[in-house]
Amino acid sequence: MFKKLLAVLLAASMLLAGIAAFAEEAAEVEHAPVVILYANDIHCGIEDNVGYAGVAAYRKAYEALGYETMLVDNGDAVQGDTVGTLSKGEAIIDIMNALKYDIAIPGNHEFDYGMDQFMALTSRANFPYISSNFKSTGGEFIFDTYKVVEIGGWKLGFVAATTPDTFTSSTPTYFQDENGNYIYSFCEGNDGADLYEAVQNAVDAVRAEGVDKVIMMSHLGVNADGPELPYTSSSVITHTTGIDVVLDGHSHTVMEQEIVKNANGEDVILTQTGTKLQNVGTLFINPDGTIATQLHNETIFKDEEAQGVIDEIKAQNDEILNEVVASTQVKLTTTDPTAVGEDGKPLRIVRSQETNLGDLCADAYRTLLDADIGFVNGGGIRADIDAGDITYADIISVHPFGNMACKIEVTGQQVLDALEMGACELPAENGGFIQVSGLTYEIDMSVTPSVVIDDYGSFVEVTGDRRVKNVMVGGEPIDPEKTYTLASHNYWLKSGGDGMSMFPGSPVVLDDILIDNQVLINYIVDELGGVVGEEYADPYGQGRIVITE
Repeated sequence: MFKKLLAVLLAASMLLAGIAAFAEEAAEVEHAPVVILYANDIHCGIEDNVGYAGVAAYRKAYEALGYETMLVDNGDAVQGDTVGTLSKGEAIIDIMNALKYDIAIPGNHEFDYGMDQFMALTSRANFPYISSNFKSTGGEFIFDTYKVVEIGGWKLGFVAATTPDTFTSSTPTYFQDENGNYIYSFCEGNDGADLYEAVQNAVDAVRAEGVDKVIMMSHLGVNADGPELPYTSSSVITHTTGIDVVLDGHSHTVMEQEIVKNANGEDVILTQTGTKLQNVGTLFINPDGTIATQLHNETIFKDEEAQGVIDEIKAQNDEILNEVVASTQVKLTTTDPTAVGEDGKPLRIVRSQETNLGDLCADAYRTLLDADIGFVNGGGIRADIDAGDITYADIISVHPFGNMACKIEVTGQQVLDALEMGACELPAENGGFIQVSGLTYEIDMSVTPSVVIDDYGSFVEVTGDRRVKNVMVGGEPIDPEKTYTLASHNYWLKSGGDGMSMFPGSPVVLDDILIDNQVLINYIVDELGGVVGEEYADPYGQGRIVITE
């Protein structure tokens, strides 16, 4: 019977090859084989790639092979597409409940619907959230700092950490009181030392309970192409002891199994699954105590029960989402039409240079709010729109965050500081890179960035030469002393998102007047007559941003 079942499963996928031996060993040893399925940065990709129904199928397949199983999420599940936006994350929690998730941790985007809604989501969940570094500034932890799970004869300890960059990659005011004082902390101080201490305290506490293995669930990310940064998962590993494996998230990295040395020189496994369920991760704890991680990117079958929940949620939204609201004669893009990345997909450029969709979104803010300047962060433009009909779903996919349009008064110097902040990480992608309207500027890449930021990732000052040059507003050189009106969204203008600390406190002219995707719809319908035309044909935009070497 066992061999027949195994043959059926392997006929669907070769990914489970060789694992039956672990199940056969279980009858001869004290411990059963255990597999912990994990993913990170799903971002509402309920049917993308493997999909949630595929994840449920993997779990049932491993259980059929004799494994004890767990299912965990490493953050950024509830935000990123229409299904999350329309339900403020609740539909995703309902799906996770149906899949019987065991543990989850908050990613930075779990907070994007506000602190009250975040807490409502965690209460809606039938599984616990844990965090070793999310607490009030008074020192009270918001969730348990660790969890002990007994499974397959093993006693496992789970600890967790969320990136302190959450302050600027979500909405800063969600973590502040009405006077702008921070009332929450992610242990962000002392160049990473506070984070390391918080994690070590949780590890020591769970080790004291006699666990066999310590598994860290992390939404910290890695910096594969640059220097080690204080808040990365690898930095936490090198500054702590007692962790056996880190299931990571945040940087959308595909990493099956890397080995990082901890503070005692011991090996720690580091793994991450990418984004949008590109992969489902499996952490094996074998009967002999050895551990290994593996990534699977094929769907063996769709679990019918899970798919039924997904279909029900989709049906509730389809009528709204499929409504055609406009059309476009050209493809509106976030990517480079002539280049592909290492994954073979079009190279995303909206976070590092001008695109036609960036121009359109910035024009929408400036025009509808009747401002001198329109700004949109590249990280807030999340999807392309193909030529043809534009549906509500297309618009929400471009702007899924639900930010509110605002207009403020700023000085030319504030504008210059913001442009410098947005350009400081080039050539790397930066969610704070600025797509503009009513303004043009140049970025001199030969200049070394000299932007200073604080522990919260917010702009402080520029100490050296500036990269951003030849800034023109309405065809005239910008005047640092002059007052201009700036249209964007509350994430930047009122909350200082992406570290844009130069804006909060500025005089507000128009406050929270339209949700971001409605700004884009209204601009296309009311100002462009319902059709995006040839003026936006060039995928690289209209020459508003010039980058020189």
